[in-house]
Amino acid sequence: MRVFMTLFSFHNLSFIFLLFLFYITIFEFLRIKKHSNLSPTTYPFIGCLISFYKNRYRLLDWYTELLSLSPTKTIVVQRLGAHRTIVTANPRNIEYILKTNINNFPKGKPFTEILGDFLGHGIFNVDGELWLTQRKLASHEFSTRSLREFFMNTLEEEVSERLLPLLESLSNEKKQVVFDLQELLGKFSFNVICKFILGTNKRCSLDPSDPKSPLSRAFDVAAGISARRGAAPLYIIWKTKRWLGIGSERRLKEAVKEVHTHVMEMIEEKKHNMNITGKGNCVDDLVSRLICSGLDDKVIRDMVISFILAGKDTTSAAMTWLFWLLSHYSHIEQQIVKETELNTKQKLDYESLKNLEFLKACLCESMRLYPPVAWDSKHAINDDMLPDGTIVNGGDRVTYFPYGMGRMEKLWGKDWYEFRPSRWFSEQDNNGGTMIEVSPFKFPIFQAGPRVCLGKEMAFIQMKYVVASIVHRFKIRHVSQDKPIFVPQLTAHMAGGLKVIIFKREKST
Repeated sequence: MRVFMTLFSFHNLSFIFLLFLFYITIFEFLRIKKHSNLSPTTYPFIGCLISFYKNRYRLLDWYTELLSLSPTKTIVVQRLGAHRTIVTANPRNIEYILKTNINNFPKGKPFTEILGDFLGHGIFNVDGELWLTQRKLASHEFSTRSLREFFMNTLEEEVSERLLPLLESLSNEKKQVVFDLQELLGKFSFNVICKFILGTNKRCSLDPSDPKSPLSRAFDVAAGISARRGAAPLYIIWKTKRWLGIGSERRLKEAVKEVHTHVMEMIEEKKHNMNITGKGNCVDDLVSRLICSGLDDKVIRDMVISFILAGKDTTSAAMTWLFWLLSHYSHIEQQIVKETELNTKQKLDYESLKNLEFLKACLCESMRLYPPVAWDSKHAINDDMLPDGTIVNGGDRVTYFPYGMGRMEKLWGKDWYEFRPSRWFSEQDNNGGTMIEVSPFKFPIFQAGPRVCLGKEMAFIQMKYVVASIVHRFKIRHVSQDKPIFVPQLTAHMAGGLKVIIFKREKST
């Protein structure tokens, strides 16, 4: 009898436990449905971890597919081991996040933790007063005429004395030379940004047969591993590896140490050469101006690393994709050549570059399809609601998605998949002239609102200068018929690079 009562009690307890588990499951399911617009297949507790894992190598296209089906162009992603994530391609939401209620959407600790080892307390990895202080200082320096002139002089020197002579030699070979244009433009951009930021002549050799500089290689390793932290299905994996000091986290630590060492050596060398006695001794490069402002060396180091990261691969990535697209659209390439010829009677300068509006439209169109930064995230401080009605919980990760936005028919029309620079002009002026104003919240390639990229104008100057200088003299053709794979790390790039051959362009009469 006692045994029977024991079994009966155990049976009741099991039944009650199963009933409770069933209740929790239904409650969780209804909660998920209530707070989602259009979510991937989601289960209690693990969320969409299964779907996320299945699509981990095609997250961009997976998110884009879901967003294109969502009436609000917003989806909610919930998975075990990660913050609830809201992904949006809705311009109204993006304006709310980046401008209207920006104070509720800082980068947040989850983001700064991922990049903290690499970027430290640099401007791109901080919030609040520390960000505001650095932003005001950098904004003032970027707006000075002398810094703009220094940048133009740097561009002219690097293009005329290094880039064009190298391309000339590659086009003069009797045997066609295949080289990686993405790597070449990456080295060039690295040299320009280091000269602009640090005033250093310690450049990468542009010769395709020469390796990258140790600093450039260390940047690549640190950026790549940091990006993979953010895409990891479970954050606990990279955190455990960091705690144990193994695998990719050990390589990250070594790369960051190398970056810190090189940058600090350059800062110390700059301070020694300047022999500072007052602000009057400041010179044109940015780090000299930061030193004169009295910032702590570590803050300067972190700011320098952030600026180098921002300028190192973004412009080279945008130019690489544009050259690939132009190889499929010879009539557009020819139009750039004609526009360039009209504006290079003497030489390219700041004023003549502003007139290359069709080239700018080509760059915008290329970045619409292949943005240098595929997505960017903020983290909500308090509960909120986006303009499309999406509920935001405090602590949620809120991601705006330039890659997906460039593929939304609702934003760009049924021909969104076409490379059509004329879409950036009015119908009456579709062969050139004045570009139409496109909302930065529809095209947030350089962010928007108070955090809009300080280097936006300089980025366009550099890209225009380089592309115009090249297409005016050379024709570039890629050697593979396969479509390149878009890889979204901290800065997106082509998997395997862009292998090309180069020819001299015949001068038009």
